[in-house]
Amino acid sequence: MLLHSFPLTILLLSTIPVTPQWGAVGDESGGSVAAAGPVVQGRPFTMVWNMPTASCQERYGIHLDLGAFDIVENHHQSVKGQNMSLFYHNQLGLYPYISQEGLQINGGVPQRGDLEAHLALAQTQISALLRTGFSGLAVIDWEKWRPLWVRDFGIKLEYRRLSKSLVRREHPALTKQEVNSLARKEFERGTRAFMSETLRLGVRLRPRGLWGFYRFPECFNYYRKQKSYTGHCHSKTRQKNDQLAWLWRQSTALYPSIYLPQQLAGSSDATLLVRHRLLEALRVANQYPTDTHATPVLPYARVAFAHTLHFLNKTDLEHTLGESAALGMAGVVLWGEQRFTKSKRQCEILRDYIHSELGEYISSLKGGVQRCSGERCHGNGRCARRDPYSDHMIPLSDPFSNFLPDPSHDLSHLRTNFLCQCYQGWEGEECQERISSITNT
Repeated sequence: MLLHSFPLTILLLSTIPVTPQWGAVGDESGGSVAAAGPVVQGRPFTMVWNMPTASCQERYGIHLDLGAFDIVENHHQSVKGQNMSLFYHNQLGLYPYISQEGLQINGGVPQRGDLEAHLALAQTQISALLRTGFSGLAVIDWEKWRPLWVRDFGIKLEYRRLSKSLVRREHPALTKQEVNSLARKEFERGTRAFMSETLRLGVRLRPRGLWGFYRFPECFNYYRKQKSYTGHCHSKTRQKNDQLAWLWRQSTALYPSIYLPQQLAGSSDATLLVRHRLLEALRVANQYPTDTHATPVLPYARVAFAHTLHFLNKTDLEHTLGESAALGMAGVVLWGEQRFTKSKRQCEILRDYIHSELGEYISSLKGGVQRCSGERCHGNGRCARRDPYSDHMIPLSDPFSNFLPDPSHDLSHLRTNFLCQCYQGWEGEECQERISSITNT
């Protein structure tokens, strides 16, 4: 089925606005929906390894002991496996895009892609890679274009130009304004079809997997060395993200990016950047929940600053991993490219970082989150800040770590500054009450 085969009259019709689903922990409506449950049973906060580090062991005999710090990994630390699978644009179906050389691959723009052939190939690939009972993270990384026309700026403008060129070729009598309008509708119709149907396929084939797109939802709060950086998302972020309601309703997990630019090393502005990206993801997760609970949010964090091999120190880890835990994320995905394993020396540096600063901080943080869940929420929920804009952090707690427990780590501190987000089947201020099923007789 070629997407550009639909009649012109249909494509020129205005789209019907989608009414958002309200009702979530902490949303504006005052409604309630259960929090996303643990990604791994019994762990309110899960760290997932998504770095291609198998070569450290295979080539150089250097072992990265992730299990010592309870970091979830695939067999042999592969980027694809039964715990975590990341699909790049050339690894799942027939993704339409324009290459760096200007070649139109698989149609070039989504409205000219062959959706039926794409889904057929994707089904074969998913079935071959993921076991029937797959319950891990399934992340699709498509970054060549964005689903909303207005957000395809910069180098992505080529998709708008090609879309308009195709419309002019097929409908030479249209005015410039009509060309632009039709091109936008055709393009957005194509992006929606490819993204939503690919998610639908994944969920149908492996329904227990956590399916979603990397970097979504976006916030557009880039750091530009502003003197008074607030971290707030772009003013139209909510409006534009709500136009993607179809995407959130198909997603069974959200994977926003919280990579830090090196200019924010050690800066409190890093917290603002991360906080507002996560708050927007939480808003989407709660506004467009699954049938039974809020959509789990697992941000992608880089172990080093963006586009560098300079690792995050404890302060930077607090600004990313710590902030994620304090806001009630289900976990964090740790990502890095192959540059981290390009040589024996680089593997040694990575190993030493994991076995010291990174591993110790993760152990301390996970211990604190586990303790907060147990003491504050009876193990039936996840802790999250009462005031998401405050700087209260979940106290670190790990007897095997070099970090000492925070002196404020007591139940009074947790009750004052953190609330419980109860898992499905539990309710009450401390998730102490089991919800009984009510059936009509």
